[in-house]
Amino acid sequence: MDTLILGRRIRFFRKQRGLTLEALGSRTGLLASQLSLFETGKREPKLSVLEQIAAAMDVDLAEMLSPTPPDERTRLEVEVERAQSSELYRSLGLPRIGPTKSLPGEVLAALAGMHRELQRREHEATETPEEARRANTEQRLRMRELNNSMPELDRAADGLLTRVDHTRGALTHHAVAEMARHLGFELIYVDDLPRSTRSITDLEHGRIYLPPASIPGGHGLRAMALQAMAHRVLGHERPRDYADFLRQRLEINYFAAACLMPIDRSIAFLRDAKERRDMSVEDFRDAFGVTHEAAALRMTNLLTAHLGIRLHFLRVDDDGSISRVYENDDLPLPTDITGSIEGQLACRSFLARRALGQRNRTTATYQYTDTPAGTFWCSTQTGRTESREFSITIGVPFDEAKWFRGRDTTQRAFSSCPDDPSCCRRPNPALASRWSGRAWPSARVHQHVFSPLPGGEFPGVDQREVFEFLDRHATEWADDGIGAGERILGEHA
Repeated sequence: MDTLILGRRIRFFRKQRGLTLEALGSRTGLLASQLSLFETGKREPKLSVLEQIAAAMDVDLAEMLSPTPPDERTRLEVEVERAQSSELYRSLGLPRIGPTKSLPGEVLAALAGMHRELQRREHEATETPEEARRANTEQRLRMRELNNSMPELDRAADGLLTRVDHTRGALTHHAVAEMARHLGFELIYVDDLPRSTRSITDLEHGRIYLPPASIPGGHGLRAMALQAMAHRVLGHERPRDYADFLRQRLEINYFAAACLMPIDRSIAFLRDAKERRDMSVEDFRDAFGVTHEAAALRMTNLLTAHLGIRLHFLRVDDDGSISRVYENDDLPLPTDITGSIEGQLACRSFLARRALGQRNRTTATYQYTDTPAGTFWCSTQTGRTESREFSITIGVPFDEAKWFRGRDTTQRAFSSCPDDPSCCRRPNPALASRWSGRAWPSARVHQHVFSPLPGGEFPGVDQREVFEFLDRHATEWADDGIGAGERILGEHA
């Protein structure tokens, strides 16, 4: 129960009926001072007392307990009172201005608006790369505790799949379009999406705008459409902060994967492969018609929770930096001062980096790596986007390698990273002696090191471009009619 709003509702009804605190007290047998504490939200009345107060003013109890302020002025009073009770306002050392009844409405509205702007600027100031890394690290550690499994999202995906009677084979574009229609949306493919977006959902007209071709290295159009739908299925609201934005992104990615690789069939497939001691990302990928990365990530959702296998996942870019990671098998990995792994360099002895230098990259390669934390087996496949190469690695502790294809590899390496800089970061002593003080390289600095996260309601999105896009297409489809959208959908489905 929100005691502040409840108190304001009691006061609203009391004044509406022309009662003083003393008059209401005589009707209820309560002290005026006690009623005043209720009205200011400083004390929460028992339900029996509330029933007395409601009966004395001839107000329905359900109406008294409504969670919304009774009128606009009360809403502003509550907003200002809460804002001036915040740590942010206290840190300014300014006097508190109580929303008294003598305060004009326009002054109250101005105060509320200034507090909102103050909070917005404070929030925007925290949207830095450091804040992003901190939030991402917290999310990674939370998912590690959950073994990267979220069964409630699997159930949500299964619920939507039953609407299109999808029971076997890869999920088709047609089935995805039917799922969208069930939710009240039409899929429309356009070639002018703002660069800062992967898709845009027009909630007013029931349209999901997608690019005409899949993003290299991504799940493709099916996954992007499912991710856009996931926001609606999961009841997401505008993200409160960057951590909330990351949580939503994680959930829509998980939901899309759960639709493309449904849990029951995925577990049955992996369990059968485990019994045959022939598990592989490649077979799982091909069985459901998804990318190698999508299949590897989905295995992190399922292997520990349902097959009891601890594992790690790495995506490493061609400069050696780790761009995506999950582990619950204690693989030694580098971290920065915030605890973040993303952006750190993987050990040069890891297959995730060694595979990028190999000539034959069409098939997976395998390796055992000895570390101070034990021996790990891994399988790595490389890929390429328009701008760079990357590798995708799934690995397990030595004792779990017996379930996987490639366990008989003779390729072996040793890594003492990240604690031992002589492993792969410290230069060869002879080369250091030869070149130290005789070289001056010009570093290529990653731009994201200095860039703050773009502001706005959705981090990283240019809101002006989004609104201009929606307005342009709303007019276009109003002129052409719905049939045009259906034709574009048919061409791509």
